[in-house]
This record gives sequence, structure tokens and C-alpha cells, in this order.
Amino acid sequence: MKITCLDGKSIEFNQGESGLDIAKKISLSLAKESVAYKLNGHIYDLNRPLCEEGEFVLIKQGEKDSYDVLNHSTSHLLAQAIQKLYPGAKFGFGPSIEEGFYYDIDFPTPITDADFAKIEKEMKKCAEGGYPIVRQEVSKEEALEIFKDNPYKVELINGIEGTISLYRQGDFVDLCAGPHLSKTSQIKHFKLLSLAGAYWRGDIHNKQLTRIYGTSWWSKDELDTHLNNLEERKKRDHRKLGKELNLFMLSEFGPGLPFWLPKGYTLRRTLEDFWLRIHRERGYEVINTPIMLNRQLWETSGHWDHYKDDMFVVNVEDGTYAIKPMNCPGAILVYNNSLHSYRELPLRYAELGNVHRYEASGSLNGLFRVRGFTQDDAHILLMESQVGDEVSRIISLYDYVYSVFGLNYSIELSTRPESNFIGEISTWDHAEEALKQACLKTGHEFKINPGDGAFYGPKLDFKLKDSMNRIWQCGTVQLDMQLPGRFNCTYIAEDGSKKTPVMIHRACFGSLERFIGIIIENFAGQFPTWLAPVQVNILPVADVHLDYALKLKEEFIKYGLRVNIDNSSEKLGYRLRQSSIQKTPYTLVVGDKEVENNGVTYRVIGHQEQIYVSKEEFLKLINDEISSLSLRK
Repeated sequence: MKITCLDGKSIEFNQGESGLDIAKKISLSLAKESVAYKLNGHIYDLNRPLCEEGEFVLIKQGEKDSYDVLNHSTSHLLAQAIQKLYPGAKFGFGPSIEEGFYYDIDFPTPITDADFAKIEKEMKKCAEGGYPIVRQEVSKEEALEIFKDNPYKVELINGIEGTISLYRQGDFVDLCAGPHLSKTSQIKHFKLLSLAGAYWRGDIHNKQLTRIYGTSWWSKDELDTHLNNLEERKKRDHRKLGKELNLFMLSEFGPGLPFWLPKGYTLRRTLEDFWLRIHRERGYEVINTPIMLNRQLWETSGHWDHYKDDMFVVNVEDGTYAIKPMNCPGAILVYNNSLHSYRELPLRYAELGNVHRYEASGSLNGLFRVRGFTQDDAHILLMESQVGDEVSRIISLYDYVYSVFGLNYSIELSTRPESNFIGEISTWDHAEEALKQACLKTGHEFKINPGDGAFYGPKLDFKLKDSMNRIWQCGTVQLDMQLPGRFNCTYIAEDGSKKTPVMIHRACFGSLERFIGIIIENFAGQFPTWLAPVQVNILPVADVHLDYALKLKEEFIKYGLRVNIDNSSEKLGYRLRQSSIQKTPYTLVVGDKEVENNGVTYRVIGHQEQIYVSKEEFLKLINDEISSLSLRK
């Protein structure tokens, strides 16, 4: 049997040899650096025997996949410490997540974050114990016996078909598929961060467990850097900045339903205008569909079966209506309003559609998790042969949009589920290949998420990285070979026959509210000039200069600028500081010199230098910055 390494070299291996054995064959130093291995795209414990031939990659400390293995193992270290400190605690889930891990635990008595120091001390003892982390495969009967006192694990075991695996370290054992590190002493630099309540399996009808969040890194420097970033994120919290900058408010009369204040609405509307412009330039037809539609529509679309519990429903005299949780059925009705020829396709419908979904009150979070939001949707109906070119167009659009906000991204391709999918496998294969080729055509690499596609089609997910290295799921491109058929959508083909189009669902921002939350934090409230709610703040030095300030404001507004005048009785220095606190891109000071020479003295946010120019020079300067959608460094 043999495996193939990244450099193309083939290595023979015998039945029962592990990833560590292979690493030692290559290099002893490589074996010391490796923490796991990847075989045909799946990650395994370094000590686990190879189960098949294929493409083999060793995962070393510091590589992206190594952090998932480290954090997953640290979640087990946490559970081992909890078991020692709190006998009777019962464990639910303990996965790795982006930049860390968590564990959901049913404690016999409540804990607080004041207990973290004690828990971390016990975790360090367990780590220093150097316990081997050993995988064991057992029967369902054996697993049920081992975890008979833990109802959460019993529930999970009863839902498992096939191999059941456990991981042991010292006297701690957990139900887990892995992968993990080889021993606890490899875990050195970690920190417990916060507590939260979490319903078992995310169901509000289940018991609420205590979720402990933490993070684990390979070096102290990495950990310290991450903790510093977390402090910076607190300063940039969009809820905090939203209040300080008067952007939006939340009310107990509408949980999860943001109120946009004047400045926030200006920001939102500017973003909408940008969205509308670039979509019209790229051949999209903009539509608007009703916010509430009859239950029969949602039954036809399948949403009633899949989303009924998350929909707001209203009973009226002519039947049951649902406030839409998605925009796609409305776009379908627009398409079916008239006959279509293959010559018209692709037909691109774009909509800033207001949707509502029931979210548990405990999960609501500022603009990030709301009950009412605006999806920047587009639904494209086209022939199957057009999918590749159209997805390439979409990716190019996303390239442009994300670059405007200085956001980098990666792409993940989610493929056909192993079961419960609709349609022919050959159709799925063709669709997945079209998505792959579209990524490659536009120069983008992608990661494959096997089996994570929707039941009706594969999809691309766009993961954005902000200025603090956080990853956000925003854009999507979802192929749908089923919904048009459910609604009897057709077009007249070149041979005169009627055929069913394919639909692409796509959203660039994902949710306008959530995207605004992201960019508030990404820019720390200091928006590019084109996006800033107030672009120019004029400060008259004294009352005698107010008339000139008012004249400037009137002229600037006609020029399309968003302008404020601060003529309060406060001293000039205080007003300058307030202008900076409010993140205004340009602050103008007008006094005798400016009045006499019809000029302005401006200061750019973040700089102390004050520059005098003519009024015309300033207008050209700011207009060039706005029209280019410039990002200030």
C-alpha cells in the first residue's frame, strides 16, 4: 500500500502503520513538529493507523488545521479538570471553534467566571501530567454502559449509526470522533474567556447548560496577541459604537428589531444606494416583493415544512399568512408573471428584501443576530449551461464589493449530502464542477466541505476576514435545481420545447444589518468618507464667523456632501475633540482668514495637522476621495 505526499513522492506503508510512523520515515524533526495528518482531505490523530491509500499531508504546529486539533484537545482538558473539581458535572458538546473552543456542561452547582482561575490551575496540572490521549472504538452497548449516568451522551450515542469512538486521558473519557493531540503535555498556552447559557442541542425546550468559552495557542506570544485583540474588539463592539455614534437603538418593545437613528439611516441608505448602483450596472433588474404571503405559497416552496417554527404567522379572514423568512418564492412569482424565452436568460432579479425569523431572545445580539433584517438577495434564473459563466460573474462582483471595504475572503464549496438530497447524482456532479471551475476561472482557491450542501443543491460560502482577523460568513452562491420545478417555472428553449430553468440564490452582504455591524467594528466607527454619516463638520471660531459657516454648509450640501455645523458655546479645542470622537472624516475651522479669503482650514480624522486651502480646492479634494470610494489608511 502507498500514499502520495504533497511533493508527489510516494511512500510505501504497511497495514497498521500510523501517521507518526510515516512522519519518522520522512524526517525525525518533521515527526516532532507534526500534531496530526490529513489523508484524502480528512484529518486524523497522528497515532491513528492509516486506513486507506491516497493523498497524505502532515499537519505541523502553527499550520491552520493544527489550531483546530489543539483547541479540540483543550476542550477535553477543560472537561477533565471540571470532572476533578466538580464531581457530578455532566458533559454535552465540546468542539473547537474559530479562534478557540467551548464546552457545554450541566453543573451540579452554578459557577461564575471567578472560578476560572481555579479551573485553569487544574487544567495546567492535567496538562503537565502528560496523559496520553488514546482513541478507542466500542460498540453501542459498551458506550451506553460507559455513559449510563450522562443523559446527554446517551442521547448522542442513540443517534449514532456506525463506528462509536471514545477518547481517554487519565481517568477522563469522552465520546468523540476526534481528532486529538497525542498527549496532554502538548497543551501549554490557553485561557478561559467567558460563560454563557446554551440550550442543549440549541433547542429552547431543552435544559439550559453552562457554556465555557476558551482559547488555546501554540505559543505565549500568540496567546498574548489574541488576548490583546479581544480587548480591542471590546472597544470596537458595534453595540457600544452604535450608541456612542447615534447610529441605531434597540427597544424592549421590539427585541431583535433595530431602530435606525438619523445618522445610522444615512449610513444604511448610502450602503443601499451603492448596492443598487452596482447591480444596475451589472444587468440586474431590481424588484420588491410583499413582506407577507399566503401559507399555500410557503407549502409549495417547502419552507412551511422546514421553517414553520421560525416563521411569524398571522391568521386573517381569508387564510393563514406568514411574514416571509426568505425572498426566493417572491422572485419565483415575479418570474412566472410572464412567459420567457431562452434568449432572455439569465434573468437577474435583485431585491433588498425585508425578512423576519423567530430567534430565541437569548440569542439576540445587536445587529449580528436579529429577528427582522434585510437580505441583499438576488435570484438568477438561467439555463444549466450558463451556470459556470454566471457564477464567475458573481464572484467578480463579490471581489469588487469586498475590496471597497478592505475585506479579504476565502471560499468554501459545500457538496452533495450523503443522504436526503433531491435530484440525480449526475446533476449534482455537474453543478459542483461548474462551481469549481468558476472559482478557478476567477483565480480563487477554495476549500471543500464534503456533504455540507443544502438538500437541493451545492453552494459557495464566502468567509470574510476583518481588520482584527475575525472570520465572518457573509456572501453565498447557492445552486437550486429544485425550486423552479416546484413552481412550474419554464422557458421556451431554442427547439421550441418548454424547459425548467436552474435558479441561483446569492447574497453579497448576506444581511444588511449584520454587514453594517461588521463594518462598524472593522472600521472602529471611522468610516471611509463616502460612507460616513457626516462627512464634514464645520466649526466657526466665533459667532461672527457663523454666517460664513452657514454659507459653506448650504453650498456643500448642494454639492452632495453631508455637513454639520457645531456652533456651540464650547471652546474650539473641545469642539475639535468632539468632532474626532464622532469620527468625522473632515473637520473645518473657519475664522477671519477663511472668511476674508473664501477658504477653509481642514483637519483629517486621526491627524493633528491643519491645512488651509481654497474652498474650490477642498471640494475637489473631498469629491475625488468620495467618487473613488477611497479607503483612508
